Amino acid sequence: MATLRQRALLIAQGRPKIPVTPPSTKISDFYGSHVFGTKQMKESLAPSVYKKVVEAIDKGAKIDPATAEEIASAVKVWALSKGVTHYTHWFQPLTGSTAEKHDAFFDAHAGIEKFKGSALVQQEPDASSFPNGGIRSTFEARGYTAWDPSSPIFIFDKTLCVPTIFVSYTGEALDYKTPLLKSMEAVNDAAVQICQLFDRNVRKVIPSLGVEQEYFVIDRALFATRPDLVMAGRTVFGHNPARGQQLEDHYFGSIPNRVKDFMMDFEIEAHKLGIPVSTRHNEVAPGQFEVAPVFEEINKAIDHNQLLMDLMEKVAEKHSLKVLFHEKPFAGVNGSGKHNNWSLITDTGVNLFQPSNSARENLQFLTFVVATVKAVYDNADLLRASIASASNDFRLGANEAPPAIMSVFLGSTLTAVLDELEKNGNVKIEKGDNMYMKLGISKIPEIILDNTDRNRTSPFAFTGNKFEFRAVGSSANSAGPMTVLNVIVSEVLKGMAKDIEKEMAAGKEKKIAIVNVLRKYIKDSKKIRFEGDGYSEEWAQEAEKRGLSNLKSTPFALDAYRDKNVIALFEKHGVLNELEVHARHEIMLENYIKKVQIESRVMGDLALNHVIPTAIQYQNKLIENATGLKNLGLENKAAIETINQITGYLESLKQNVDEMIDARRHLNKEEDIVVRAKGYCTDVKEAYFDKIRYAADKLELIVDDEFWPLVKYREMLFIK
Repeated sequence: MATLRQRALLIAQGRPKIPVTPPSTKISDFYGSHVFGTKQMKESLAPSVYKKVVEAIDKGAKIDPATAEEIASAVKVWALSKGVTHYTHWFQPLTGSTAEKHDAFFDAHAGIEKFKGSALVQQEPDASSFPNGGIRSTFEARGYTAWDPSSPIFIFDKTLCVPTIFVSYTGEALDYKTPLLKSMEAVNDAAVQICQLFDRNVRKVIPSLGVEQEYFVIDRALFATRPDLVMAGRTVFGHNPARGQQLEDHYFGSIPNRVKDFMMDFEIEAHKLGIPVSTRHNEVAPGQFEVAPVFEEINKAIDHNQLLMDLMEKVAEKHSLKVLFHEKPFAGVNGSGKHNNWSLITDTGVNLFQPSNSARENLQFLTFVVATVKAVYDNADLLRASIASASNDFRLGANEAPPAIMSVFLGSTLTAVLDELEKNGNVKIEKGDNMYMKLGISKIPEIILDNTDRNRTSPFAFTGNKFEFRAVGSSANSAGPMTVLNVIVSEVLKGMAKDIEKEMAAGKEKKIAIVNVLRKYIKDSKKIRFEGDGYSEEWAQEAEKRGLSNLKSTPFALDAYRDKNVIALFEKHGVLNELEVHARHEIMLENYIKKVQIESRVMGDLALNHVIPTAIQYQNKLIENATGLKNLGLENKAAIETINQITGYLESLKQNVDEMIDARRHLNKEEDIVVRAKGYCTDVKEAYFDKIRYAADKLELIVDDEFWPLVKYREMLFIK
């Protein structure tokens, strides 16, 4: 066996158990202990200061310098009591990960620990060193991080972390959080307008989110022996093991001991950080798992998800494990998603997607469901673009994830209600008649929570009291797609309010006006609704007949951001301006190009420096064997046949790698980034990746196991 592979396997098989001891048997004893939350604020701040912080959190009010000084002083005392020595502004640049620059509390000149209000509120990282899509030139370095009081300050890895937005010197958003916060305001404004048709007491609507995070875990030593996993996050080569997920015995099975210890460890740390993780289980593929929290306000939920991913990676190191968040790290088994469970909650405590026994609340429920379906229909291509990435392209539609075709699943019961409402919209209402009964709306209470199946093949599904956006990739920052969802729903709700107002101005009673508008929206958006198997070829054909897009590749899906109507939509709701939209489009294209470049280079390196030399070495051994037998007057037909097979695969491998390198060299001369990205998709990835992989994986089957240099799937996936 190849020396490096053998050593890695011996290390992985001899790992000692890492003991995990929680601070207390009750999670409530340490939950949020590393968070400067409302409890800590109330205990450490003067009542007048605490009131201003609450107003900043709830109403977006600004915090004045004097108040910032009071807060900074209290935060410093709290952090120092926890053994913290440094602080940082924690933000989410357009790299997809989080960023931080640590500064010491200790002031060497004064000889004391300091943390000023100005340091709490604002810092200045280099805005040209992060992806900015041309907003900042190389010589224009200034950018700002500014404190987001709506997301709690926390301690992570002995560092005080202040959640912030990140903007350029001229004010353009350079992060995920800024447009998300703006989209929350947009959906709040639009949703409140509709809610007040039903309840005048509603003053605020908050989008909430629960993020189910899927991931793979492998031993760290095995990870280190795979250059493709290290460089690209996925295995570009690797033949499926004889046993994969076909027995369907891993899903919800007994969690392997090492992984369970790791899960317990990161859950303890997550609870200290106030991250409400509540569910853990094996996923479908071997080596694949899931962690899920309870619902939170969307900004906090996304911050917590980004923090959780970082936390999981750090805790995994302690257990000599490696967490893989790539959407498709292993071919032939299920990939990983990040299911975003989204809903809207009023300040009166009503979930707008929760049906009930109240006729009034059910009409409101229907209104928001129909508006959301219409939003997906009107903006399907933009929603698809929001989850586009080089890594997610490997997963979407691969028989374990929703297809690239955007559709909405409502379930049989809710579908029947909408169909009934559409058909009977012109019922004449006589005095004393029950309009809801005549319109079929009385059926809605039957939906309550689980009165419908779930459809795992749907990218956007109603699941009882929320919509689940299943197409988001496991490595993605959910702020991107959630910003888009907030904006498109805001747009429909605003239009719906105007249409209802017109109906009422024409003399229609309010309830009748609402129903008339719903009926029209149901009819207009009906093509996006689909209840069947999203994996089937029949659905792809049916979707094409309906005029629904099937944008399978990222550079083509991202064209949505070039649409003038999309730019106008973002600008109308004050979420992104034209420059910011163009910048994001360019950043996403650059990211795609670089990832395909890296994968193609890794493929070339592994093929030329690992696979081909190993196959030739084994082939030479067979030739020596065959020659020796021939000299004795014997013939080894099996050896000769295998030698010829190896020759064929080697020639194919070498030729396709050389052609791929030429294609890449040619594309690098292309100045138009859109053309270059699409070329990398069609002329590099689609033209050569599968061909090169096929030859390499066939050689893995042929070459003696003792010779093969790369750790195999069967050795990585079945961790114990």
